[in-house]
Amino acid sequence: MVHHHTSHPAGGAPGVVLPVLALLVCAGGYLLLVLRARRRNPVRAWSPWRTAAFCAGVVLLAVALLPPVAPFAHRDFRGHMVQHLLIGMYAPLGLVLGAPVTLVLRAVCAPRARRLTAVLHSAPARLLTRPPVAVLLSTGSLPVLYFTPLYDTAMAHPAGHWLVHAHFLLSGCLFAHAVAGPDPAPARPGVPARLVWLGCAIAVHAVAAQLMYGGFGVAVHAPASEVRGGAEIMYYGGDIAELLVAAALVATWRPGRHPSARPVPLRPRARPSG
Repeated sequence: MVHHHTSHPAGGAPGVVLPVLALLVCAGGYLLLVLRARRRNPVRAWSPWRTAAFCAGVVLLAVALLPPVAPFAHRDFRGHMVQHLLIGMYAPLGLVLGAPVTLVLRAVCAPRARRLTAVLHSAPARLLTRPPVAVLLSTGSLPVLYFTPLYDTAMAHPAGHWLVHAHFLLSGCLFAHAVAGPDPAPARPGVPARLVWLGCAIAVHAVAAQLMYGGFGVAVHAPASEVRGGAEIMYYGGDIAELLVAAALVATWRPGRHPSARPVPLRPRARPSG
């Protein structure tokens, strides 16, 4: 392993202003949709817990993309791993628990809601929201990033750095939605199957972190102490994030009744004759 870390400048003022503007637009758009949904249907109130979860996701993104975490990530692999967890695991869970798709369906007019529903039921959307695909795109990308030259190549260019961030965020949101999201997903299997796929993601995450800690096949050009520290952050921080996903999944579990367990309606008694 070559003991140096490939990095580039954090981007100066644009590297701070642009993320702040994007996050403000994201949070402001969500809050405007909440107000619009309340105006359209005052009786059916939007859960404040959903709003709090979405805003928490935005705040976690801000922590990851702004100082002091962002400059630390540019010069130290451990900082990169903190960014990875915040952008790819913690923030997506908050954003997904905010149920943004359901909020949009409540806030827009009926024709637009029908068009959005048609998109959700389309073949590409049904494919992407399947847990195996989500696990492959999120957790399955870890060996490709850290055990090939891809990481150093991406970190050598600002555009590559932002593409890695975009992948973390989008694949993390997809994984959280497919496994524990409250928004509608026509192809989503039952809770037991999703627990199995969550277990697969946990196993891949743990093995990748352990191999990284031991230096087996790692292609990250950084000091060994940074790589081991990043592996520890990935291992323990990932465990906590996956436990939160499991808790969100179990919280949405509504066991269905077996048909034979349905209550039999009582028939009125026949009055005795005479």
